[in-house]
Amino acid sequence: MNLLERIDDPEAVLSSSLQAAQSKVWTALPGIIDSFDPGAMTCTVQPAIQAFVRDEAGKLTSTDLPLLLDCPVQFPAGGGCTLTFPVKPGDECLVVFSSRCIDSWWQSGGVQTQAELRMHDLSDGFVLLGFRSQPRVIPAISLAATQLRSDDGAAFVEVNPTTHAINASTLGVASVSAQAGITLTAPLVTINGDVQVNGKLNTTGDVIAGTISLQSHRTSSVTPGSGTSGAPVP
Repeated sequence: MNLLERIDDPEAVLSSSLQAAQSKVWTALPGIIDSFDPGAMTCTVQPAIQAFVRDEAGKLTSTDLPLLLDCPVQFPAGGGCTLTFPVKPGDECLVVFSSRCIDSWWQSGGVQTQAELRMHDLSDGFVLLGFRSQPRVIPAISLAATQLRSDDGAAFVEVNPTTHAINASTLGVASVSAQAGITLTAPLVTINGDVQVNGKLNTTGDVIAGTISLQSHRTSSVTPGSGTSGAPVP
C-alpha cells in the first residue's frame, strides 16, 4: 500500500516533501552545445537529460529541458595565460549550476550582490567541456605522455614525464613565427630533409658538404690568370 494513502503517516509525508524539494535543486547535467559566442565566451546548451512531465491524465512522459542561455564557458587559465580551443555545435559538455544567481557577477565581475534570490537554478550554469559519452570517445589515448592533440590523433604535442622527451607530430604544416628571433641550444640538431634558407646563413664554425670542408679544402688544377680551377679536394 502507498504510505501516502495512509492517514497521518508523517514519515511518508516528510519523504515526499523532501523528494519534491530535491527535484527543484539543479547541481550538474551533461549537455550538448547548441551555439557559442566567442565574443562573450558564453554558449547555449541543450541539456542531454530529459525531464519527466505528468499530463492531465496523470501519465509521465519524457520531454527536453529548455535551452540554457548565456552559460559562461570555462577555458583553463591563470597568471595571464589561457588555453583556448574551438567550441562547436554538437560538442558535449557538463553544465554545473551555481548555488546562487550569477547575473551581477557575470555582467560586472568582482564581488556583487545577488540580482535575484534564486538557488540552484537552470539560469545559472557554467559549461565545462571535454566530457564525452561512449559514442564520442576519442581513440588511442596516450598512457605515457600528456598530449595537446586533435581528436583524430593526427596532430599532437606531447610531454613524457618519465623520459622528459617533448614530441610533436602533424600531417599538415608546422609553422613558427617569432618577431624577436628563435634560439635553439643543443649539442646536436638533426634535420631529416631538405633545407631552404630565404636569407643569409652565418656560421662561426666550419661547413661540411659531404666530405668537403668549406674552411680547409684545397682546389685541384689551379692555374694562374683568369682560368677556372678544378673541383675541391677532400
